Amino acid sequence: MKAIVFRQDSAVQIETLREPAPGPGEVLVRVRASGICHTDVEILRGNYGSSAFPLVPGHEFAGEVTALGEGVTGVHLGDRVAVDPNLGCGACPACLQGKVNLCGKLGAYGVTRHGGFAEACVVAANAVLPIGTLDWHVAALAEPLGCVLNGLSPLGGRKVDNALLFGCGPIGILMALALKWRGVRDIAVVDLSDDRLALAESFGFIPLAAGSAAVTARHRHQDLAIDATGVPAVAEQLTDHVCDGGAALFFGVCPQSARIQLSPFELFRRQLSLFGTHSLNRANMTGALELLQVAPDEAARVVSHKLDFEGIADTFRSGPPMGSLKVQLSR
Repeated sequence: MKAIVFRQDSAVQIETLREPAPGPGEVLVRVRASGICHTDVEILRGNYGSSAFPLVPGHEFAGEVTALGEGVTGVHLGDRVAVDPNLGCGACPACLQGKVNLCGKLGAYGVTRHGGFAEACVVAANAVLPIGTLDWHVAALAEPLGCVLNGLSPLGGRKVDNALLFGCGPIGILMALALKWRGVRDIAVVDLSDDRLALAESFGFIPLAAGSAAVTARHRHQDLAIDATGVPAVAEQLTDHVCDGGAALFFGVCPQSARIQLSPFELFRRQLSLFGTHSLNRANMTGALELLQVAPDEAARVVSHKLDFEGIADTFRSGPPMGSLKVQLSR
């Protein structure tokens, strides 16, 4: 089978691998769509933990079940599925509480095991979720949208009438869409790119140029402020935009060594809530698929490029196409 393979020293190759066979409790998924995430780029650069080379990347994928391993029940040949990529140890306190994303030994398809940038991938039978009639490319958004829903989960029943989001790349747009689909009507997005701001406006969001007076005007007016850039200087300013009693979500992935200044007295006096979240859990994937069923056409617009193996390899080598949002392998 054809596959994208990461090797050490940031080498990206298209290789022909032997098609895997599912073992006990596993299924073979014929991949139909698989999305590029910034995590994949960090893996390629050697900046992502214990990733093992050589590696077939890809943790955002959907496809068709074409083979069943021994003892598999509840999954059938021909099932159309998305894949929950996370692999917990199953025994630590986090796993036992259903918080696999916080497992100290967390692995993932496409990170520590071969993933979805291949014609086929073997996964645990309990890792697949039915997608109904969703388009493959929309279904492959379930993983990043699941991360978004996990990001919003600490809000619980908190009332959010307005939100300010910094960064409208693909994950930022998905975050804004999730807020919209959940009934938040006043959603403003901030970015440096005029093209991305125009795209955000086409979704019904309020576009604000980074550093503009329009951003300053929202100082202390937002129920929720979110960083989806991973830029420490942006993250440090989140509390400036949150109203008293409001919340700030640190969703972008800042460098591990980054530090920002916060005033404990301000948090106390203004009763602010600060949240950070990592990855997703299965319930978030289920919730994501439910949301995608509500607005599949709008979600489909997040996928800007559908490429073959050669196009995906070139993207990893040279960067995403100009003006792109989510870039996916299409088969």
